[in-house]
Amino acid sequence: MATLTKKRKAVIGKYDANKSYSVAEASKIVKDITTTKFDASVDLAIRLGVDPRKANQMVRGTVTLPHGTGKTMRVLAIVTPDKEAEARAAGADFVGLDEYIEKIKGGWTDVDVIITMPSVMGKVGALGRVLGPRGLMPNPKTGTVTMDIGKAVTDSKGGKIDFKVDKAGIIHAGVGKVSFDAAKLTENANELLQTIIKLKPSSAKGTYVKSITLSSTMSPGVTIDPKLFS
Repeated sequence: MATLTKKRKAVIGKYDANKSYSVAEASKIVKDITTTKFDASVDLAIRLGVDPRKANQMVRGTVTLPHGTGKTMRVLAIVTPDKEAEARAAGADFVGLDEYIEKIKGGWTDVDVIITMPSVMGKVGALGRVLGPRGLMPNPKTGTVTMDIGKAVTDSKGGKIDFKVDKAGIIHAGVGKVSFDAAKLTENANELLQTIIKLKPSSAKGTYVKSITLSSTMSPGVTIDPKLFS
């Protein structure tokens, strides 16, 4: 059996891996047990009692985290010339149309969010093979295909994230950085969890929230009591 490092022993002594905690307690513990030199991301993994293969049990949505993600979001606005000034004024990092369509066709995807408008969706839709696997395809449901380009850019820069249940029935989403104080992590995590609760499909039977785990990039997971959200 591998011997535990001093760091690992110190981490294990700070919480009980078999116990469930409140969101506030878990936020403090994750800050306490993260020993990385860089500012690690803090993530929630929520396992839901849904069957994502059934269209009526797909859980997806957007949420604006009250304290942002701590990550600088690079936003590309693929828009017609009359919308370029609006996109730039709202803080888009890249703005244009055909030149970015060509760049993406060539494999360029150095952005976090792509925002476009309905009239351009035909051109953007053709990029599905590049954008789809990277989760970058704009979608009216997440507010990234819209005529209100300025608001969409501002939202994306200001902590709006979209989430979706994966094939295993789990939603993974970042709720901040280890440098955030525990209260801000707690508020961000609660905002995400409450949004997911509201999206419970009427066709989902049995326990909806099966497990919740909070962790940083390099820390063990800390279990949050799912009964707090049932």
